[in-house]
Amino acid sequence: MKRYVVGRIGQALLVLWAAFTLSFILLQAMPGDAVLIKFLNPDFGLSADQIREIRAAYAVDSSLPVQYANTLANFLRGDFGYSMQAGVPVREQLVTNLPPTLKLAGLGFAAAIALAVLIAFLSSIARFSWLRNLIQSLPSLLISVPVFWLAIMLIQIFSFRLKLVSVINPGPWESLALPVATLAVPIAAPLAQILIRNIDEIRTRPFVAVARAKGAGELRLLWRHVARNAILPTLTIAGVLFGELLAGAVVTETVFGLNGIGGLTEKAVSNQDLSVLQAVVVISAAAFVTINLAVDLAYPLLDPRLRTQNGGRS
Repeated sequence: MKRYVVGRIGQALLVLWAAFTLSFILLQAMPGDAVLIKFLNPDFGLSADQIREIRAAYAVDSSLPVQYANTLANFLRGDFGYSMQAGVPVREQLVTNLPPTLKLAGLGFAAAIALAVLIAFLSSIARFSWLRNLIQSLPSLLISVPVFWLAIMLIQIFSFRLKLVSVINPGPWESLALPVATLAVPIAAPLAQILIRNIDEIRTRPFVAVARAKGAGELRLLWRHVARNAILPTLTIAGVLFGELLAGAVVTETVFGLNGIGGLTEKAVSNQDLSVLQAVVVISAAAFVTINLAVDLAYPLLDPRLRTQNGGRS
């Protein structure tokens, strides 16, 4: 078991290093210069020598290997550098903008799981085949809806048409209702598909027939015998979809005008603020890796067979 845990943590660290390295290379390959974008402006009245001093202060005139080594060392110390546009440490911007995004992503993930479980449950208890087919077709429809289009339609319907959600000065929870729904729908769709497929497959297992022969009701079969086994494969997909959830959060925050990582990323892309973009990529990769690592480590706890296998290897 120790070998399994150490191996998974090592793989997670390797993925983080690869994400950092790849993002550094791609960001450095971007055309343009963030220093010139901000300071090469007649209003500042800076000379060429002064601009060179600014470039030296931000260490952007060094060679790429030196920049890579310095940036990696700083990241390992928790120093994400300075924002070229804001003129403040990137860490301060993350402290301000990260909590709203985490709150939105957490609520969206919880809502997605609840919606997926609801769809799978309704599909399992539906008595009529046409109704069951209709419910099972919902995930295919929901997964094909673009996030930005869904956000705009939710605003049009619930804010402008039904006037259920205020657009101007909404309350703290009211402002999250539509963004959470926008995030939850596309994530819930694949989770529901896999959960329905797993439930249908496990219903054919011999132990389910034995439990039914002993007099267990359908609801008891579903919750106690089927759902417990069907949920395990869904955990892996849930961890993978968390990366899509973070990407959707960026788009959602932009559409709804929320102050989070999405707005910070949008400004950083417009101004080619590489320090901010590098930090956002690494933080997103760290969140994705952490969720998947937690899922992998939870598997042996939820399935005794895996715990026995891993224990046998260690």
